[in-house]
Amino acid sequence: MIRVLIADDEPLMRAGIKAILGTADDIELVAEAGDGREALQIVRERRVDVAVLDIRMPRMDGLACARELRTVAPSVRVVMLTTFGEDDNIVRALSDGAAGFLLKDSAPEELLRAVRAVNNGEAYLSPMVTSRVVGMVATSGQPKRQEAQKAVGGLTEREVEVLALLGQGMSNADVGAKLHMSEATVKTYVSRLLAKLGLTNRVQAALLARDAGIAN
Repeated sequence: MIRVLIADDEPLMRAGIKAILGTADDIELVAEAGDGREALQIVRERRVDVAVLDIRMPRMDGLACARELRTVAPSVRVVMLTTFGEDDNIVRALSDGAAGFLLKDSAPEELLRAVRAVNNGEAYLSPMVTSRVVGMVATSGQPKRQEAQKAVGGLTEREVEVLALLGQGMSNADVGAKLHMSEATVKTYVSRLLAKLGLTNRVQAALLARDAGIAN
């Protein structure tokens, strides 16, 4: 069982998340918190695998909580809930240790996918969040265009096509529809791309595609 903590200052939002998690046989909600401080206290007292945190909360927000969790409970994976109006916070969360990013109006199944993915040590970003981040994150820390193009030069034509669509923030289903491939085949391509490029998640792949000038 994946033991999950949710932290959100809105009772209605917590109830909605609780209801979604309750539909999964492999996920157990162990606690709810109304802010980051309460969430930290809970992880000190109970075993938690995944913390689903709202970015904006009183006393201690999700960003501060994620930073503290890296010290207090580094094994806890974080899924951050955000909205389109919080672009700067999304960028900050990337460096604060969050492994998953979801918009609050995401489909219920996305939350379940995110919890399972981060619990497995993977990153999960809503395709819409990926697109937003790619469009705004400064690339000063990313490979320069020449280096990015060199990396892309080692890919097959089909791999470049998949990478370019990742750079546009497309989901696996969208990529499959565009390239006439099954979603499972796209997933295989994405895994192969990350391995060949030495990347850990699709956001890094999207940024590389942007740097290489192929995410048009």
